[in-house]
Amino acid sequence: MGFEDSIMQTIEYVKETLGNLDRSKLQLLALSSAGVGAVLCYLAWRQSPKTIPVGDGWWGAGEKPITEDETIHRFVVTTSVEEIEDLQRRIDQTRFTDPLEDSRFNYGFNSNYLRQVVSYWRHQFDWEKQVKVINQYPHFKTKIEGIEVHYVHVRPVQKAGQTVLPLMMVHGWPGSFYEFYRIIPLLTKTDSDVVFEVICPSIPGYGYSEAPHKKGFNTLEAARIFHKLMERLGFTEFYVQGGDWGAFITNNMAQMKPECIRGLHLNMVIARTDSLGQLLSLVIGRYLPFLVGFTKEDVRRLYPYMEKNIFDILRETGYLHIQATKPDTAGCGLNDSPVGLAAYILEKFSSWTDLGNRDLEDGGLERKFSLDDLLTNVMIYWTTCSIIPSMRFYKENLKKDFKTRVDRVTSVYVPTGLASFPDELLHCPRAWAGSRFTDVRSFTYMPRGGHFAALEEPQLMAQDIIQFVEKVESKDHK
Repeated sequence: MGFEDSIMQTIEYVKETLGNLDRSKLQLLALSSAGVGAVLCYLAWRQSPKTIPVGDGWWGAGEKPITEDETIHRFVVTTSVEEIEDLQRRIDQTRFTDPLEDSRFNYGFNSNYLRQVVSYWRHQFDWEKQVKVINQYPHFKTKIEGIEVHYVHVRPVQKAGQTVLPLMMVHGWPGSFYEFYRIIPLLTKTDSDVVFEVICPSIPGYGYSEAPHKKGFNTLEAARIFHKLMERLGFTEFYVQGGDWGAFITNNMAQMKPECIRGLHLNMVIARTDSLGQLLSLVIGRYLPFLVGFTKEDVRRLYPYMEKNIFDILRETGYLHIQATKPDTAGCGLNDSPVGLAAYILEKFSSWTDLGNRDLEDGGLERKFSLDDLLTNVMIYWTTCSIIPSMRFYKENLKKDFKTRVDRVTSVYVPTGLASFPDELLHCPRAWAGSRFTDVRSFTYMPRGGHFAALEEPQLMAQDIIQFVEKVESKDHK
């Protein structure tokens, strides 16, 4: 008997058993389950560590010096005629391969549509203009643990009676700080009682942040560096927000120094899903969701479980296995070919926004994004040669001890807001989120949107961040 047959047999047995119980016994079972769950959660809470070690590091070339320059420098993104001409020459020399008939985006980025994107890139996209767009917000660099860390720092337009709160927003892969350009104005000028001073760093090895020169740089190291950045900027308490790798990094920041984090907002919910309780909830949840704390929306997003959580993930994570094992090999071609780089990155902006885009001839890219925004993100990778160090981040994080690493077995105790977008690659019900986040102040089933939420649905994301922070501030100041 196969694994799936065993699961189905178990489900049928559970259905038959529960079906034979009258309503009073079902209610008793539900209360008993809740009671046992509460006791187990309490015991786990008592035994689990409340923080993770901060540590220290040195990621610069060579030996660590006695002192380090902590000066903050203004940084301006620039380009040149030579840079643009080199790009155009490489684009002109691209060799395309015809796609299979009716393949759409199921084999990856469809080369028929890729030709259209490349034509726009070559003849209409204005990199000099986009550099000015990038520079509309102030950029800075400062050296931390031996490497130059880049960040965007935008101060708010404060109205009378508004409280200004610092907010660090951290991107993921294959994104950049530029993902936040559509949401920044919605957070730095608000009609709420709160308004934000926004700091968007580039993860070391991404964009304009220097890449680590030594092995071992993972989300824990990035979290510590970003704490040091905020300390250098004079912030002792602040909010953090993240998705993708940014979600892991901001989680780690909350675990390292919870006294510094006023609140954690995530648009990718990370929770352990390997406990016996969660396995049982999967078996029961589709048929009796109320017993395991599932909502109707949880059921819609989770099931059929094997298709949505196993097969779809296998289809979408080939890149992960490459980057977690031999990133430098695959990265050589991407770092040398701008068209190859664009195809590799933009395919993720297609399928991770909506898996249904795989069945479209153009991958649905321009339904939610403009080519100017998409190509600007690609150009940040291209002009900084950062695709290889950004891919290495997977190898540094996804090692054999990933599931047992200290941050994976430590809960998060700061006030937390979770925005669950329907087209995110994996759905985490609130009932599961509680196994990791002990103080969930807000859990929102977003009406639309996928993985790149800040760029795709900036209005929805900004509204959710604001309502979460309002809840935290109002409760903490009562």
